Amino acid sequence: MGMEVINKYVTIKTHVDGAPQDSDFELKTAALRLWAEPGSNDVIVKNLYVSIDPYQLNRMKSYSSSHRTINFAVPISPGMDIDAYGVGRVVASGHPEFEEDDLVVGLISWGEYSVVKGGNMLRKLDPMGFPLSNHVGILGFSGLTAHGGFFQVCKPKKGEKVFVSAASGSVGNLVGQYAKLFGCYVVGCAGSKQKVNLLKEKLGFDDAFNYKEETDLKSTLKRYFPDGIDIYFDNVGAEMLEAAVANMNIFGRVAVCGVISQYTDSGKRAAPDMLDIVYKRITIQGFLAADLMNGYTDFISTTQDYLNDGKIQVIEDISQGVESIPSAFVGLFRGDNVGKKIVKIADE
Repeated sequence: MGMEVINKYVTIKTHVDGAPQDSDFELKTAALRLWAEPGSNDVIVKNLYVSIDPYQLNRMKSYSSSHRTINFAVPISPGMDIDAYGVGRVVASGHPEFEEDDLVVGLISWGEYSVVKGGNMLRKLDPMGFPLSNHVGILGFSGLTAHGGFFQVCKPKKGEKVFVSAASGSVGNLVGQYAKLFGCYVVGCAGSKQKVNLLKEKLGFDDAFNYKEETDLKSTLKRYFPDGIDIYFDNVGAEMLEAAVANMNIFGRVAVCGVISQYTDSGKRAAPDMLDIVYKRITIQGFLAADLMNGYTDFISTTQDYLNDGKIQVIEDISQGVESIPSAFVGLFRGDNVGKKIVKIADE
């Protein structure tokens, strides 16, 4: 009937309505039998790597307009399991498509084991010779968001001028690299000297700046883009969006991937000059990774080729153990992470 284990998992103690703190979370334990009723379609997974993403904060709030938009955004109640994208190994299966020892990728949970009801949102993983952590980041939703957001939403042309905010984050660093490989001029901003150096020296950005050292973002962007911005890939919102719009060219495109400034402070609102939007005919489009699935095969084959040819750098920031999940998550909102934040739960 399957061995019984003690499953450690992370949950929230209370709704989180500002910047998250370690004290908002607790590590719980529960007995779990590693057995799935045949025909139940349930799959029990031993989690290996889980993704740590800023959007989860919106799910932890007592109220967010995002809660009713898409199933990925449903609210998390205190005490509940927190589902997250990740990679694991099947330890018990009542599902005909999965068997014990299969590697899987999809929605698992912030814990040591996950019970995936009906095997939903889970698929078998062929690592294709890449480290498993890559399948949580660059070959997972972060990569798809970057690739699809840039090519499908921004619709770039070679030689266009591209600005990326939070450019050393999980998505931004890849957007910049894809844009450079495509033939665009790329400038990124980040929050430390170390990150700025990474962008310029390792990731091939044409230029980069530390936004914390700038007092007037509009004139900063004017300095870096004397001929204006064609594409702005926005991860932060607020004043950065306002400054980018003020420097946009005619028919400029803004892809709004995230607004991390507003996740922790609901009073932070972007107020771009709407006259600019009208007279420069600027497009501002929000999007989610789920919208980009039709470009998935193109994304995977292109990215694998780039990885195999050494044309794209993988930047991962990996913490160890389920206990480190809260501090890993809290750190996202302090700018602690460089690249994709992942927690390694167990050895492969």
